[in-house]
Amino acid sequence: MVLETLNPMHYNITSLVPDTVPVATVPVLILMCFLFVIWNHEETSSIPGPGYCMGIGPLISHGRFLWMGVGNACNYYNKTYGEFVRVWISGEETFIISK
Repeated sequence: MVLETLNPMHYNITSLVPDTVPVATVPVLILMCFLFVIWNHEETSSIPGPGYCMGIGPLISHGRFLWMGVGNACNYYNKTYGEFVRVWISGEETFIISK
């Protein structure tokens, strides 16, 4: 009798999990989606330049400056976005003004 109560196959595992778990996960998922949308929302800037996009834009623009050098990267951004551009260098917003 003791061995029978200690046998894990004796118990139905689904009876141990309450039925409220799936009901509780829906509001949590909705809250997480809402927070994700708020976190990704950014004010549209009137200054052209690469987008922020959850921090990927600053990484790409900083990498471009490291890879191409300051002169070539500035020329690239000026050809792409115009003579007044907002980029990120070392995580700080930087403005390139050229003509």
